[in-house]
Amino acid sequence: MSAGQRRIFSGIQPTGRKHLGNYIGAIRQYVEGQEASDETAGEVAIYCIVDLHAVTVAYDPAELRERVHDTTAILIAAGLDPERCVLFRQGDVREHTELCWLLGGVTAWGDLNRMHQWKTKREQIEQQTGAFVSAGLFNYPILQAADVLAYRATEVPVGDDQRQHIELMREIARRFNERFGETLVVPEHRIPGVGARIMDLQDPTSKMSTTAGGESGRVYVLEEPDGIRKKFRSAVTDSGREVRRAGPGGGKEGIENLIEILCVVRGIGPEQVEAEFEGSGYGDFKAAVGDAVAEYLAPVRERYAALRADPAELERTLAAGAEKAAALAAPVLADVRDAMGVAAPR
Repeated sequence: MSAGQRRIFSGIQPTGRKHLGNYIGAIRQYVEGQEASDETAGEVAIYCIVDLHAVTVAYDPAELRERVHDTTAILIAAGLDPERCVLFRQGDVREHTELCWLLGGVTAWGDLNRMHQWKTKREQIEQQTGAFVSAGLFNYPILQAADVLAYRATEVPVGDDQRQHIELMREIARRFNERFGETLVVPEHRIPGVGARIMDLQDPTSKMSTTAGGESGRVYVLEEPDGIRKKFRSAVTDSGREVRRAGPGGGKEGIENLIEILCVVRGIGPEQVEAEFEGSGYGDFKAAVGDAVAEYLAPVRERYAALRADPAELERTLAAGAEKAAALAAPVLADVRDAMGVAAPR
């Protein structure tokens, strides 16, 4: 990899049904990154389905494999082309786990203990009767750093909630380079200006989530159009009538969330949305957002059905992607081992 070359990496959990927040905050960015990459110039977009991260909490092995296929089909249906990007399953490329162990030597326990997601997930699990909190959940950010650093990625497209994790992996790369010499690339996060945090339709102060909140607050990528429209019609808003933004603390979080969603779906700015719906009232506005989202997701749902019907082809796609990913990661791991004095010198 030459100086100045662009390399994109991001990973997505296979657990849970993918919702609109996942689609806007991550999957949409994946497609944009693929379109901007140029393999002839040595630039590549790398996307990983992170099944190893999924084993840090309670799960069913058979269901995990099914969800990997679900996620693969959604990504391809959304526009990822395995011929133009590297799409693979994390567990098929062993360089991730070995690099995770090696990077543990330059990761501070205190940094891990300060991670917001670790604290939140631990508290959620501990509230359950007889809950078991795994060490893997604590070490999750090191594996996440290994996922990215194994490819000398320059950019990581993520949602706003992953900002702290990106900062930690940057610190891990810097600390490694200071101790063992310039070996790893310090990546930059790429958070979308619009759509970085899609909020729950019933609780617009909380992010749309696979696990938190209720069914009526999240819109699934594969949901039927009538179900999507119904959820938007019942979306929580304030007692006013003006379709406009009010800013932090202005009490219009629900309307602001809907404005942001419509901006992404239509590819327009918030000023255009406000001008279009001036004086229309919330009912008409919510109905319009529901129609737009249903239309936006319809092609993905239709393509998904055909792709998911052929799991053998999905496995072939993942295997081919893993072969390409390993070819990129193996030289980096060899450099890391050599720099750290692990095993025989080259």
